[in-house]
Order: sequence, then C-alpha cells, then structure tokens
Amino acid sequence: ARAERAGAAGQGSGGRSGVRARREQAGGGSARIPAARRGLVVLFGVVAALLAAVGGRLWYLQVMTGVSSASAAAQDQARTVIVPSVRGRILDDVGTPLVSNHTALVVSVNRVLVAQQADGGISVLHRLAKLLHMNYQTLQQKIRLCAPGVSQPCWQGSPYQPIPVDQQASDAVALQIMESQREFPGVTAQVQPVINYAQPYSTDAAQMLGYLQPITPQEVAQRHLPETGFSGVDLVGQAGLEYEYDRQLHGTAGQQVLSVNAAGAVTAIHHQTPAVPGDTLVTSLNAQLQQDTQNALAQAIARAQAEGNVDATTGAAVVMTTHGRVLAMASYPTYNPAVWTGGLSTRQFRNIFGTRRGEPILNRATQGEYAPGSTWKVTSTAAAMAHGFSAAGPYSCPGAVTVAGHVFNNWTASNLGPMSLHQALVMSCDTVFYQIAYQMWLRDNPHADLTANPHAPVQQMQKMELAFGFGRDTGIDLPEESPGTVPTRQWLYYYWKQYKSYWCRHGRQYGGYIQQIEYDNCQSGFVWTPGQAVNASIGQGYVTVTPLQLARAYAAIANGGTLYSPRIGEALLSPSGKVAARIRPPVAGHLPVPRSMLSYIKAALVDVVTQGTAAGAFSGFPLGKLQIAAKTGTAEVAGGQATSVFASFAPAGNPEYVVVVMIPKSGEGADVSAPCARQIWDSIYGLEGHRAAFPGGRAPTQLPGMSADGAIIAPAGYARSK
Repeated sequence: ARAERAGAAGQGSGGRSGVRARREQAGGGSARIPAARRGLVVLFGVVAALLAAVGGRLWYLQVMTGVSSASAAAQDQARTVIVPSVRGRILDDVGTPLVSNHTALVVSVNRVLVAQQADGGISVLHRLAKLLHMNYQTLQQKIRLCAPGVSQPCWQGSPYQPIPVDQQASDAVALQIMESQREFPGVTAQVQPVINYAQPYSTDAAQMLGYLQPITPQEVAQRHLPETGFSGVDLVGQAGLEYEYDRQLHGTAGQQVLSVNAAGAVTAIHHQTPAVPGDTLVTSLNAQLQQDTQNALAQAIARAQAEGNVDATTGAAVVMTTHGRVLAMASYPTYNPAVWTGGLSTRQFRNIFGTRRGEPILNRATQGEYAPGSTWKVTSTAAAMAHGFSAAGPYSCPGAVTVAGHVFNNWTASNLGPMSLHQALVMSCDTVFYQIAYQMWLRDNPHADLTANPHAPVQQMQKMELAFGFGRDTGIDLPEESPGTVPTRQWLYYYWKQYKSYWCRHGRQYGGYIQQIEYDNCQSGFVWTPGQAVNASIGQGYVTVTPLQLARAYAAIANGGTLYSPRIGEALLSPSGKVAARIRPPVAGHLPVPRSMLSYIKAALVDVVTQGTAAGAFSGFPLGKLQIAAKTGTAEVAGGQATSVFASFAPAGNPEYVVVVMIPKSGEGADVSAPCARQIWDSIYGLEGHRAAFPGGRAPTQLPGMSADGAIIAPAGYARSK
C-alpha cells in the first residue's frame, strides 16, 4: 500500500512538472513551435489556395463564359445522320430487271474501332470469321486497304467508313452481333440497300452492265458527294453502264439533324431531307435475245474446239438496229457480276482478270481488235468505185497474182475467170481486190510513201475506210472501247517510231525469216508498200476492227449511208415512273457513197447468202420469209487458225437489224461464225423453231411503264423474261 501511494505521489509530481513545462512554452515568446505543427500550417495554406483557385475558375466559367459554354454544349448535342438513297435499276426493253436492288442485313467492320482493341482486333476478327463461316484470311483480305504493292482484293474506299464483309447476313447473325457488342466492338449489322444481279441475264450481259466498287476519297471530292458511312450509298459505277450512267443511277443521299442527350438518346429532330432514289435506266437490250446470243456464241466456240481448233476460246457477237440501238452484245467468256458484291477473293480476281480464264472482264465486242477479213471488202469496193473503177469490170480472178515481186494467193487455187465487182464480193475473190489495190497504190502519191513524215497525206483507200467509222471509237455509251487500226501513212510513222529500236536491235539482214523482216522494218518500217496496200484491201495486214465497229459500218450500208453512234441506254425513268430523259443514238457521220452504189453493194451481199460463200451455212433457211444480206470473212493468222467473221443485215429489202459474229482462231467465216449468226437470226424471228424474241420480228417501240408501288409493266404485246 505504501508503495502504491508513493508511486501515485510520484506520478502527481511528474504530471505537475509537465503542466508547468507546457505553460512555460506557451507563455514565453522565446519558446519554439514543434516541426509537426509547422507542417499542418503549411498544408492548411495549400488547401486554402486550391479552393480559392477552383472557386475562381467556377466563377469564370459560369459568369464570364456562361453564354458561350451553353452554346457549345448545345452544338455537341447536334448529330447529323446520312440517309442512304436506293440506287436505280437497269432494265431491258420490256422491263425485265438486269440489275435491281433489295434491302438486306449487311455486316460491316470499322477498321479504326477494331484496331483500338488491346490485341489490334485479332480476337474480334477471329470471332467474326467464325460467326460468318468465313475463313479468317478471307476476312482480312476484305478489310485491308488498297495501296501500292497491295494486290486485289482490297478495300478501295475510305479507311474511316465501315467496310461490308457480308451483304446477305441472316437475322440470327445480325442479332448476335447487335446484342454482343462487347464481343464485337467495331462491328455493325444494319439494313442497307444491296445490288441484286438477276440471273441468268446479268451474267450474259456482265461486261455491258459493269460493276460497282466503294467510292474513293478522290471520287467523293470530284463528285462533291458526302461521306455517308453506308456501303450502299458509297458504291459507284466503275465500268459499263454502271459507270456511264452513275450520276443518274446513284440518287441523292438524305440527311437528318438530331438532338442527342448525354445518354445518346434522340430528343428531337431539327431538320430532315429525305433521300431521293436514283433513276431507272431502261436499255434497248432484250434479255431473251441477249441470252440466246450468248448461248449461240458459246456453242459456236465449243463446236470449233470439238473440230480440233483448241485455241478458239474467245469471241463476240453484236445485234443492233440499223439506226444504232444495241439489242444484244455477247462477249465470251463471261462471268457472274454478283462476285463483286461484298468484295472479290484473290481467286475470283484472278479468274476475272487473268489470261488463264480468257480475261472475262474484257468486253470483246467493244475492246477486241481483230482482222475483219473479207467483210472489209465492202470498203474496198466503195473506194474503187469512188475512184473511177468500173463496177462491171471485167476483173480477172486467178488463183494468185504477183505484186511488186511478191506472190499473193487467192483463197482458192482455181481460176474463177473474169467477173464484176458484184461477183467479186459474192465469190470473195481476193485477187480481184489485190489488183485494184495495187493500181490505186501506183496512182496515190507514191512519193509520200518514201518519207518518214507524221503529216503525210492519207491514202485514197484508207480515206474510205476511215469514212466507214473504222480506226476510231464509235462513241457508244460504254467507257471501254478500242479504236481498231486503219494503217494510214501517219499511223505507220508512229508505229515505226514506237518499235524501231526493237527492230534495229533484233533484225539481221542475213538472218532468219523473222530477223530479215525486223531488219527491213528497222530501215523502212514507215513506208506504205504495195504489199501492205494489197493485204489491207482484204482486211488483213495491219487492219483491225472491233465487232461493234463492223456492225455499225454494215448498219450504215443497210440504212442508206448514215453512221450512228450506238446506244444501249434508251430512257431514264424517274422514281415516280415518269420519263426523265430519252436517249437516242446520235448521228456520227455519213458515208461518202451514193445511194446507188450502196444498193449495188447490198444486192451483192444478198447473193452471198443465196449463191456465194455463205450459201452452205444458210442451206434450208427460210430465205423466202427473211432475206438476209451478208459477207463472210476469214482472216488468216500466221502460225494459227484464222479468225472467223460474219457480218449481216435483214430484211434485205428494208433492213432493220444487223448481226455480226467474230471468233478468233476458230476457222473460216462460213464454217463457224455464219452458223452462229443463223441461230441469232432464228432467235429474233423464230423461223426455225426457236421462240421469237420479237413477236412478228418487231422490237418494242414503247417503253415499259411503272406502277405507283414501283412495279414494272411490260409494253403492250410483250412479256417480261422470267
């Protein structure tokens, strides 16, 4: 107990001592403040300063800039939404759809958003590929950007817009993508207009129709179009009719200006401009005739191959009116343009553009350049008569003639005796035209042949060939066309300049046959020689034409001398069904040939079918019901089979239609192209058991109509192809 009391007393004494010590520190100015307390004072000061700064900033924002901040906030809530338009349709002459539209669920990938994922979007794309039942590599190819060194397929559009990867997605797939955005960030599924290619007609006319591809930033700027972010509205025509009439088919995108709150919900619609659908293009093509023409061409090539001409793998045919309207245009091989929907795979790209499959992307009716053979003799006949040569002759037709030391053979070794120009066309006598061409060469300013001069005058016979529309574009409403070749002196000069260095490098004066030719060309390739004039007179040598050029020239003979610029488009219908514009083939020129001379040539072409080189091909054909005027052509090719050519028009008394067929490396014109043309004539008129494309042989003169709901109505008396 004493110990406890003593301890307590000690504590009391010590406590009082501590109190005294604290009092001494507080009372005397000479005592110092501890370091901990100084830290608290500094902290309180910093906090007070921060509060003052925040308060000042709030006062500035609310009082000084309140009006501008409210305006900025209002602007941030405004959103502009682009409403895509529906692209116009492409129809045949009776309203059969060749290219149309339908709405579909389109799955698109936004590269920018996908790339922001931690792994660069690899896992997202793998999940998407699995969902779409698509190979991952194929999906990657669809969304990679086109750039130098990047081969097709690739995305040609803006890298900031969604890239369509599946344009026929199922409802289940679209729903899964929309409900699982955490699994598919940057992937969307939206209802959009999708191009639909009607089969089999779109495949039969693929090269004419063309195709669509994403619009590039450069094209957006050039055409003053908005970047919509919708694949459907951002597609533009890149070939064929889709390119030629893109502005009319494209339509106009609409806009909506919306108010959106902080949660992203639409609170109001401030302004909206509805989308305007594109016009509908009505063509002069007939779907049934197009299909029949394509089939006839394919069958002719198959027959040529079966007979041993294995290199006969391509060809073209043209059917048009004598006033320039294209009714059918076949190019073989062809392809299904639906492959462009959603992007091409590497394999598809190679099949369409590669030479291994015959480059089906090419429209051989407008781009193929072939020697016309004896179908060219109509221009040589016109040139001869225009320069004083007698139509009656007589002209000898031996099996061969010698011109300037060179022997030129006729197609037959027999001597057919003396004949008129009429008979020379009917029997297709080469040696008659050789002799006429040489005589014209002798009197046609021969001194101009010996000078390398880009301004040398055009030869007399070549003036007539140019007047028939050869050597230049026809001006058809398609962007892809080749001019062919008329070997004028000027053309020879530039041809020599282009290849002179090659000829001089490889030519040998005493070398092999080809080397000697190259040596001669090096020295005088610009000279218009007698041999060149002779070969050109029968549509060989340097002469080349497109099937369309040949069809246009024969149409001019048939119609009395008017040369038209052909047209496939016939009219544009507005979305309401009214005729927005009529499209008529413009006149491109007139043949410098009197009507009497054209009548003389037409009479000879009639006899070609009844008793000349085409008589065998048309044996048994009801010529009493449909009289056909025509010319066969067989253009020889060194080291290979000849190009088979047939040009015709009918009815001969009052011509309405022209049919031209050209099949390279297949054989003689009478054996390959003429039977093909016979099938096409049967397709038009239905005279040998085929259903006539035109009832009574008359193409429709009225346009198809359109009901209030957009349904197409065929002209009276005609039915749409199914």
